[in-house]
Formats: sequence, structure tokens, C-alpha cells
Amino acid sequence: MEAYKTWVRRNKDYVHSLESLANGLTWLLPERFSTSEIGPEAVTAILGIVTAVNEHIIDTTPRERHPGSADPSSFPYGLCISALKDLETLVEVVAEQYYGDKKWNFIAVTEAIKVIVRLALFRNSGYKMLLHGGETPNVEKSSDYTGSQHRIGGFPRPGGHHHGAGLLQNNHGSNTWTIEGRALSALSRFGESARMVSNPVWFQRIQQQHAIMAPPTSVIKRPTLSMILSEKGVNGALFVLGEILFITRPLIYVLFIRRYGIRSWIPWFLSLGVDFIGFGFLSHVTKSRMVEREQWLHLSASEKDEVKRRKLLWALYLMREPFFSKYTRQKLESTERLLEPVPLIGTLTSKLVELIMGAQTRYTYMSGS
Repeated sequence: MEAYKTWVRRNKDYVHSLESLANGLTWLLPERFSTSEIGPEAVTAILGIVTAVNEHIIDTTPRERHPGSADPSSFPYGLCISALKDLETLVEVVAEQYYGDKKWNFIAVTEAIKVIVRLALFRNSGYKMLLHGGETPNVEKSSDYTGSQHRIGGFPRPGGHHHGAGLLQNNHGSNTWTIEGRALSALSRFGESARMVSNPVWFQRIQQQHAIMAPPTSVIKRPTLSMILSEKGVNGALFVLGEILFITRPLIYVLFIRRYGIRSWIPWFLSLGVDFIGFGFLSHVTKSRMVEREQWLHLSASEKDEVKRRKLLWALYLMREPFFSKYTRQKLESTERLLEPVPLIGTLTSKLVELIMGAQTRYTYMSGS
């Protein structure tokens, strides 16, 4: 396995090219697979898992990891979630072919496993927002990392300030390329030299021993739930509850489909309500100005992108039953008939509608999980 990891890390571009080629070749599978979806879905799932494994190997390359990234020896939550998502479609296709409507039992088990893994990741990350459902690690990038030491999960520590130093700055924060910067740098070196001369050797040794024995200041204690609740109060509780609702929403949706059926409005409205409540909690703690400043939730750039992504996922409700059968299908068919006489555009529209109709029949394509 170590030999394979070394090969992947040394041939990243070649590996990515092979993966793209393999994914493209899935469109050229023999016609004998057309009678069953199991074959194509199995190939797609295997390729997806292999791609996820390779990406995990590349991302955990020691020399490329930045401060705050996941330890390669820790449990690969992102890889596990990616593999489960790739397998879920295959599980749905196999269960539907052999068990019919009982497929929802198998889908519910798969969703339950994903919920457990995501909740474990949520706790292990210090209750940070999950990016892409946990597939992407939520770590501070290089420019944001210096400020991450003053954060508790997504919340800034009270009194925390950003002291990041530039690449061409000395320890006084001055640019060494300017005249003032060179002067300050020279004065600093002169002061350090004078202090070393004035201090006796035994005192310098004591200082060195204290420096060695002192614990590193860069180690950040992982925030716990009790720490967030005690320091952030209601806002901390709302943020955690909102993330838990986002994580468990797909499982709630599947369980109610299993109980009431795919054509019932109850699962649709319940899932939409859970999404709205969870996002409402997040909006409250990020935009509320009725609480102390220390209790605001400050989102990083990647977390803001994640919020936008979650908003876009609401469009999937237009593709879920029973809304799709009642409203969306009619709009798609009328658009197809309207554009059918137009050369090229009519053909493309017909293919697009056909693709949407096929994807809509699969829960895993429309789940947004």
C-alpha cells in the first residue's frame, strides 16, 4: 500500500488523466448492459471510490499539508463519506431490482451510516461547519490560519486578533524592503546582539532550557460542546443544532418516504421545513446584532461558499416527488414542445429533458446529501 501511495503522489497529473479517461469510457459500455443498470452503476461506483482514495492519498502528502489540516493517521472521514455516496446509488439500483419498494430500507441504512460518520466528523472537527457534506476538510487556509487560534469552532474567541505576518516582514511587522524596515531590522539585530553579550552564559543556558521545556503555544485545544455552550450561549447552541439538522435531514426524509410513500407530500414538506429551520438558525447567529459581539458567528470564505451551495440545493425540491409530477414535469414537457421545431436547440432541449427525467427517478441523484 505504501508503494501505491508513493506512486500516486509522484504521478498526480498522470493519475488525474487516467481517472478522466476512465470516466469518459463509461459512456461507451457495451449494449448488453443497457438491460440492467447494475453494471454501469457498479463501474461508476468503483471508479468514484478509486478517485476518492487517490485524492485522499494526494491530500495527505506530508510536505503539502498546511497547518491545521487533518493528520494522515487520523480516521479518513471525508474518504468514508465519499465512498458511501458512490455506493449509495449502486445500493439503490440493486435493491430496486431485487426487492422493489423495499429498497427504502436499504437506502435508510445507508443514510443512517452517513449520519453517524458525519456526526462523528462534526464532533471531531471541533463543531465546525461541514463542507460538501464532510467530503472537504474545513481547515484554515494559509492566510486565515493565524486567526484560527482565536476561534472556537466557527466562533472567534473573545479578544482574539489577527496577527498574521507577511512573507517579507520582520518580527516588528515592517517591510524589510523599505528604508524604515531596514533600519528597524538593523536596530533589532543590534539589540539582540547587545543582550547576548550582556547576559552571562549560565543565564543563557537557563533561558534555553526553559524554552525547551515550555509547551508549544501553537497547539490548539479542540473545542468541546460544553465549551461552545458556556462561552457562546444560545448562539452556540443554535449553530450546533442547525448543523445537526442539516446532517440528519436526508435520513428523516428517507424514513418518512418509507412510512408514507414517495407520492406523499408529508416527506416533502417535512424535509423542506427541516432545511428552513436549520438555515434560519445559521442566519440568526451570523446576522444577529442583538447579542454581544463575541457571540457572533464569523464565517470563513470556504464556509460562505458552503452556505451558498446549500441554498442552491433547495432547487432540488423542484425535482422531488410529488412536486415534480404535479408541476415540474408539465413545465419541462411544454418547454420541450415549444423548442422542438427549432434546429439544434430543440434536439439539445429534448436530450436535456430526457436526462432530467432519468435522473429524477433516482433518490440518490435528487437527495442533495
